[in-house]
Amino acid sequence: MAEEIVNRITNSKLKTFDLEEIYPEGERVLFDIKDWLFEEIILKEKDFRDSVKNHDWSQYKNTFVAINCSVDAIIPSWAFMLVAAELIPFANKVVIGNLELLETVLYQELIGFLDFKDFENSPVIIKGCAEKPIPNSAFAFLIEKIQPIAKSIMFGEACSTVPLYKAKK
Repeated sequence: MAEEIVNRITNSKLKTFDLEEIYPEGERVLFDIKDWLFEEIILKEKDFRDSVKNHDWSQYKNTFVAINCSVDAIIPSWAFMLVAAELIPFANKVVIGNLELLETVLYQELIGFLDFKDFENSPVIIKGCAEKPIPNSAFAFLIEKIQPIAKSIMFGEACSTVPLYKAKK
């Protein structure tokens, strides 16, 4: 008679946290203001304000937008703020920076709102593989929340983990 195969992972107290599961769905947009600069180097206030005024902002409805300038130009802060003020009524989130900063801000906010009580005194695996763009900073935000309450923290998959933290007894 063959011995029954027992899935010890399923029966363990291991808790897995997958950052990809909380990934906010929606289009990411990099809004580059360089096209609104004179010769892509000089901001002329009147022309810039006209561009902002005549732009169709509704196309950014339900998107996540990072505002930046991809050319080496000196841009006053108010210019980014003016664009942000127009985007905010339409976009789900607006940041001034690149797409990585956008993802970082999204994850920082999401992780800040989560309840981690199910992870108390448990061994936790933070899933490593993802198909979505999860910034490294998101893992640090997660560790910051889980470490004070977890028994241990590992990174990877249940079959192959890297130990990160173990609570002192």
